Amino acid sequence: MSSTAQGQLVGRVGALLRTVSAHEPDGVSTSELARETRLARPTVHRLLMSLADEGLIDRHPDSAKWTLGPELYLLGSLAAARYDITELAGDVLRDLARETGESAFLSARRGDETVCLAAEEGSFPLRSHVLHIGIRFPLGVASAGLAILSHLSDRDIDTYLSRTDLVASWGPLHAHDPLSERIAATRLAGYATNPALLVEGSWGMGAAVFDRRGAPTWALSVTGVESRFRDDRRPELGAALLEHAHRLTQLLRRRAP
Repeated sequence: MSSTAQGQLVGRVGALLRTVSAHEPDGVSTSELARETRLARPTVHRLLMSLADEGLIDRHPDSAKWTLGPELYLLGSLAAARYDITELAGDVLRDLARETGESAFLSARRGDETVCLAAEEGSFPLRSHVLHIGIRFPLGVASAGLAILSHLSDRDIDTYLSRTDLVASWGPLHAHDPLSERIAATRLAGYATNPALLVEGSWGMGAAVFDRRGAPTWALSVTGVESRFRDDRRPELGAALLEHAHRLTQLLRRRAP
């Protein structure tokens, strides 16, 4: 097998595992996986069977839906000591949710996407249900991904947008010009705002969290119904996000390598 073919195979396996993870804990069918990864169904089926043989995924005997397997749990538990920051972020998330009354989330950058790692419910009874643990969005989509994207260099942003078609999946408001306007507004304010671009009536705001090198690697965000994100309250929410994002950044920098 050529190096190009090997790279394509690894890419397909990675895409399948990420897509399966996005459907936890309910599972996902072979046909859905083929559609979402844009791979041929026979190819998807063959790869899934091989992954199942290695224990990386499981298939429910009744529903025939695929879920993550036990071998991934074992591998993940070993990697957690190096990469997992959810325990460190726990108090920060709880304080952010308590102070704002909104649901608070921690997301991490993984390549061209963000994945939600942890959540803390707020006290306000009406909630947005756009975000949940495990969900993935492309950079620039949802407030966490917009906050992270906005802190990249102009060159990195242009490179990312040149290889990414956000309009096809997320609509014309994610085209280059309106997205560039939101990036500029995020850089000016320091925090990102998603004014119900994903689900009508559901707003979100986010702030980047930085690693030791100063790279925007994670983000804190809050989500809620539109009435909770009125013009006079957003600066207050933004200030809380920036305060807690800075707090988490400092905690991460003090953590032993």
